Amino acid sequence: MPRDPTQRFSDRVENYIKYRPGYPAELINLLRNKCQLTQSSIIADIGSGTGILTRPLLDNGYAVFGVEPNREMREAGEDLLRRYDRFTSIDGSAESTTLPDQSVDLITAGQAFHWFNRKKTKSEFLRILRQGGWIALIWNERLITSSPFLAAYEKLLQDYAPEYILVDHRNVNDDKLKEFFAPEFYETATFPNHQDFDYEGLEGRLLSSSYVPNLGDPNSLPMVAELQRIYAKYKVDGKVRIEHMTRIHYAQIAK
Repeated sequence: MPRDPTQRFSDRVENYIKYRPGYPAELINLLRNKCQLTQSSIIADIGSGTGILTRPLLDNGYAVFGVEPNREMREAGEDLLRRYDRFTSIDGSAESTTLPDQSVDLITAGQAFHWFNRKKTKSEFLRILRQGGWIALIWNERLITSSPFLAAYEKLLQDYAPEYILVDHRNVNDDKLKEFFAPEFYETATFPNHQDFDYEGLEGRLLSSSYVPNLGDPNSLPMVAELQRIYAKYKVDGKVRIEHMTRIHYAQIAK
């Protein structure tokens, strides 16, 4: 990686909280029905960040360890989730969670697995999972060709964010997932998800991405000018839509 993945979002916390997409209710239903969750299940949400995935798990009554290596993101999550009695914040990483052996029933990673060292992460996940536990890797995958606006937004990222192609989660392809889950076979489910933004929200959504130049960086000026141009061209009633496909890859891991 061009930069330490665990430190990438330190200056993006506010925009991350405000403008990153949440997850559809169907995701929690799938985890419950396919991954055998009960109210006694213990979940480790790895790379929990500000708690975007952790919160709906807690809202459904599950006990969750939020494991997050970035101090600024972790502290924001602790503040936002402080009212939940079944939430425990952990200063740890995918490769070193600090959790006890065989202590969790389900491991989730929302919008995070592409930052992990896969070999070290697999060893750590096998260590902390109980017999017959599950792993679920989840992304809100932004669609890039489903509308002229989204095609223009994708081109903006390619033109103004040199790191984008290098760190895009789509680099975690089927072969890499098969290798990670082996010898088990993983299943995949998808659910539509979208966000509607005015210009302020669209700019915040863009700046929540660690691979784009932040405001104050001279390289951000032409990027923001292009964002303003495509917003003006494609807005309808003052809004543009970012469409996602929430994608979950999951498998039960036998010891």
